[in-house]
Parts: sequence; structure tokens; C-alpha cells
Amino acid sequence: MTEPLLVDRTDAVVTLTLNRPAAMNALDVALKEALRETLAELETDRSCRAVVLTGAGNNFCAGQDLREHVEILESGSQDPLSTVHAHYNPIAARLANLPKPVVAAVRGMAAGAGASLAFLADFRVGGPRTSFLMAFARVGLAADTGASWSLPRLVGHAKAVELLMLAEPVGVDEADRLGLFTRRVDDDEQVLPTAQELAARLAAGPTVSYGAIKRQLSIGDAGTLSEALAAEARAQSICGATADHRAATLAFVNKQKAVYEGR
Repeated sequence: MTEPLLVDRTDAVVTLTLNRPAAMNALDVALKEALRETLAELETDRSCRAVVLTGAGNNFCAGQDLREHVEILESGSQDPLSTVHAHYNPIAARLANLPKPVVAAVRGMAAGAGASLAFLADFRVGGPRTSFLMAFARVGLAADTGASWSLPRLVGHAKAVELLMLAEPVGVDEADRLGLFTRRVDDDEQVLPTAQELAARLAAGPTVSYGAIKRQLSIGDAGTLSEALAAEARAQSICGATADHRAATLAFVNKQKAVYEGR
């Protein structure tokens, strides 16, 4: 049986590939469970210092596997959307809170929960065929997988309402205009290599401070000034005690290149 999630390790970068290309990498239970558990393992894996999330074949991810979902609906289940609690919520929380950088390599379509996964990444790389579709309302559902949290932060409240309610495709030019890409490349074949190159650069950096910055921004985006200041004080206390901070400071003073070890 083909593994639903491929895990590749190159130095300190872990590439996670949603591996159901015949189904546009739609999320069935097996894939959701594999992604949930792998992200949990990477949280404490010190050998992993950056993560790339991508899809096999020509598309990133079509979202929930609706064929599987129809079977659940027709079974008479009293809670046909139990997957939100069991899978999507923990996946979203682990992806957003992963204490290391996440780069999404988005080739082709990212729809529904697939788009939500991309929006939870810290960086997104797209190509000529990249497009996003917040497809939830098309099947009578609201947003999930963190889209109600991530999307307004990326494009603003009014645009998030438009994208979620009208559920119209967002092509590469519009996505670029909205600021959804960290990198936009001219060749779809370069999306993944570009994402991995960016991840390698991040993996060689001060990953403890990157994790702290992620925690700061999750508070600073919506919290009060006093909450943000308290979060900054906690983060600086943690980062200031790291070997990376000491080594980088000494390197700067001595006009040398800093080497970070993630501790």
C-alpha cells in the first residue's frame, strides 16, 4: 500500500509530501492521521529545524476527500464532521505552533482544508499554476483547519469574508497581489526546490528565536500591547539564555559569521 504521507529528511530539513496525487491529494482519514502524528513527532525532534509541506503530482491539496465524506453522511452518523475535532483542529494547532519554520510549496490547486494548511505555514512558494479556493461554502460548510484565524491575518477581515463566502478561485496573480506568496517562481518545477532552499536557509539560522517569533506574533496580531510586551519579555528571556545568542553576539563583535546550532 502506498504511504499517504511521504517523509524525506535532507540534513535538518524535513519535507512532508501529501501523497494521493490521483485524488489531488485530498485528505482522507489515513492521510489526516499520518499528518497529525508526524507533526506531533516533529515538535520535539531536535534534528528537524525546518519543515517543507507539499503535495505529490500537479496539485497541493484539494481539501477534504468528499467521496469518503459522502459515505459518512449516508451512514447516518450523528456527527458527520467529527473529523474537525479528531483531525483538522489538532493538525492546524500543531502546524501553526510548530517551534520551527514551515514552508508550503504550493503547486497547482490548494482548496478547502488544503488552502487552510498552506495559510498556516510561515512561508508560501507558488508558481504559474498555483491557485487557492476557499471551497467550504460551496458544500454548505463554514471554514475549518484554522482558516478563520489565518486568512484574516494574511489578507484582512473584509477580503477574508469575500474569499470564504463567495468561494471563488484565486489565481496566481491575485494571490500574489494579496501577499499570499513569500516567493513566486516562473516555473512550477521550481516551486519545491525553491521552498526547500528557503527551508535550508532557515534551518541554518537561529531556530529557537524563530519559534519564539512565531509565538510572539500569535499574541501580537490580536492581543493588547501589554500582552505583546509580556510575550516579548518571555521570549527574550528564553532566547537570551541560548548558546546561539551568545555565539552570534560574539561573532558580530568579532566580525565573524555566526553559526547557529538551535540551542
